[in-house]
Amino acid sequence: MRLSDSIEQFIKTMLAQEEQEVELKRNELAEYFGCAPSQINYVLATRFTPDHGYIIESRRGGGGYIRIFRMQQDTGKQLVYLLNERIGDSISALSANHLIQQLQEREIVTPNEAAIMTAAVSAQSLSLPLPEALKDALRAKILKSMLLEAARKVR
Repeated sequence: MRLSDSIEQFIKTMLAQEEQEVELKRNELAEYFGCAPSQINYVLATRFTPDHGYIIESRRGGGGYIRIFRMQQDTGKQLVYLLNERIGDSISALSANHLIQQLQEREIVTPNEAAIMTAAVSAQSLSLPLPEALKDALRAKILKSMLLEAARKVR
């Protein structure tokens, strides 16, 4: 078995024991497997993605950690579709508003969360002297971050 496969299996076993979430220390995991922390990063980046049904939260530094969340299957499929197909690399303010309304109607986000999301991606929030294409790209990144957090909450 390759090292990457062993690391993946180890993390999945921990997730099975801990139910939906596990918190790890990158350096401790690398030491356990006798590899560089970059090998851990590789496994996380390629095998624990939203496409695979996972959300990763990471904090670097001395007290840093990696938190891995398993999404509910339905939420994960919806999220992957939203991230890749509906948002992509850019999204207009109007399209973002429609998407947020749908999320609220499906009760994936609360009315208060929807209001905050709408304000964050609004034309007023991004009223900077930038080309419209750059604003749409920035809006997409902000919306994707918020969707990942919403999916984490729903799990």
